[in-house]
Amino acid sequence: MSLAVGLFLVLLMGPKFIPYLRKMHFGQTIYDLGPQAHKTKQGTPVMGGLMMAFALLVCAIAFHPLPFGGIWDFMPALVLISLLSMAVGFTDDYIKAVKKRHEGLTPKQKIFGQVFVAVAFSVYCYFSPKVGSVILIPFTGLSWDLGIFYIPIMTLLIIFIVNSANLQDGLDGLLSTVTAVSFTGWAALAILMGLAMPEMKADYSCIAVFALALTGAALGFLRFNRYPAKVFMGDTGSMLIGGAIVGCSLLLRQPLMMLLFAWCPIMSSLSVIIQRIYFKLTHGKRIFRMSPIHHHFELVGYSETQIVAMYGTITAVLSILGVLSVLSSLGY
Repeated sequence: MSLAVGLFLVLLMGPKFIPYLRKMHFGQTIYDLGPQAHKTKQGTPVMGGLMMAFALLVCAIAFHPLPFGGIWDFMPALVLISLLSMAVGFTDDYIKAVKKRHEGLTPKQKIFGQVFVAVAFSVYCYFSPKVGSVILIPFTGLSWDLGIFYIPIMTLLIIFIVNSANLQDGLDGLLSTVTAVSFTGWAALAILMGLAMPEMKADYSCIAVFALALTGAALGFLRFNRYPAKVFMGDTGSMLIGGAIVGCSLLLRQPLMMLLFAWCPIMSSLSVIIQRIYFKLTHGKRIFRMSPIHHHFELVGYSETQIVAMYGTITAVLSILGVLSVLSSLGY
C-alpha cells in the first residue's frame, strides 16, 4: 500500500505542480562546464523533489506499523534524516531559482548544514538501544563494534553519501531510476531481517514501509523525469534520497551494504575525486572526458536512456547480490 499510494500521489500532483513551478520561474540553470547537449534543458522546472517528499511523508504517517515506539521509533528517524537533508538541498535550489544566485549556498554554508544533520543522526543511532555502535559485515554473518568512533565515521559517511546522490542526479531519469530499484532492495533487506529477528520485526517493518513508499514516489516521479524530462528533482530531491539511503542503512546496521545498493552514486563521487587528483598530479590531463562519470559515458556516445538503463541494471544486480548475502548470513 505504501508503494501504491506513494506512486499515486506523485502521479496525481505532477500535472498541477509542474506547471506551478514553471509559472513561478523555478527553472534549472545549466552551467557552461556541462555537456553542450544539456543547454536545451535550460529553464526546465526544478525542485520536483518536493512531490516525492510529500508522498513519503503521507505514507510514513498513514502506514506506520503499530505500535509507536516513542523516541527510538525508526519511522520518525527516517523521515527526519531525509527531510533535514532535503532542507539543505531545498535552500540551495531556492537561492538558485528564486534569488537568481547561480552559486546557491556557499560551500561553507552547505557543509555546515550537512555536518549538523550527519552528527545529529549519528549520535541518535549510537545511543539508540536498537542500533548502537555495532555494524554488520555483509557476506560473513560477523559484526564489528566501532565504539565511540562510530559517530565520526558515520558522520563522514552520511555527508559522502548525501553528496554522492546529489552528483548522481545529472541525467534525465537517472537518480529516480536508481532509487526505485535500490529501495526495493532496502525493503527486501528490512523484511528478511525482521523475519530473522522477531524482536525487531516492527522496527524493520517501518524501514520496509518507508523504502517502498520512496520506491513508489520515485516511480511516479520518473513518469515526469524520464527523457526528455519535464521536471528535475533538484538538490531538493537528490539530498532527500541521500538522507533516505543513509537512514535505512544505519538503522539496519548495514552501512557497508551501501557499497552494493548505492554503488552508482558512490561511483559518481569517486569519479570526481579521481578526476581532480589526476588533473592536479598531471598538470591538466584527465582520465575521464568529464566527471561525474555518467557525463563521460554521454560524451563517448551513449544516449541518456542507454546510460539510465545501464545504471538501473547494475543497481538491480548489486541489490539482488546484497539481498542474497543477507539470506546467506541469516542461514537461509
